[in-house]
Amino acid sequence: MIKGGIGGGNTITGLIYEGKVDLATFLSQQKDYAVVGVNVFYKGEIVAQTFKKHQFYKFLEKRGVDWQDHISRQLVPDNCIYVIINNTLFIIEVKTQHTTGSVDEKLQTCDFKKKQYQKLLSQLNIEVEYVYILDDWFRQKIYKDVLDYIHSVRCQYYFNYIPLQKLGLPVPE
Repeated sequence: MIKGGIGGGNTITGLIYEGKVDLATFLSQQKDYAVVGVNVFYKGEIVAQTFKKHQFYKFLEKRGVDWQDHISRQLVPDNCIYVIINNTLFIIEVKTQHTTGSVDEKLQTCDFKKKQYQKLLSQLNIEVEYVYILDDWFRQKIYKDVLDYIHSVRCQYYFNYIPLQKLGLPVPE
């Protein structure tokens, strides 16, 4: 949301924040990592594939999955990463806020969305994890119940960073 403004999806501060934690950019800046297209390499070996927004549906299409056979409406993830070694797709949603608003309620949808992604990936036998990357706004006491809920439905959240170890990716020395 633009400070002092209204609106949601295409506001400047959200895009800046998303750019700050863009997964491909973040990984390419880590020691021994390289990102070429969607492929993520660690010390020259492919370890993952990363997708933004609609690239996820190209990932499904290449594997013979028609999303319309599984769900009624597309979900468009901020970032997702398929970690090859643990056969898990991590949906990574970046949320930032400067006043109470629609993002507050979006945090409560992780269980539903995770289940939708599980439907999409069930025929590929790929596990799904749903992760929020939150800015410091969400450290406020008023978010305690929502943050507790996120964990209670087996989703995850982190503040301002992407935990390589939790994703099952190698951690540079």
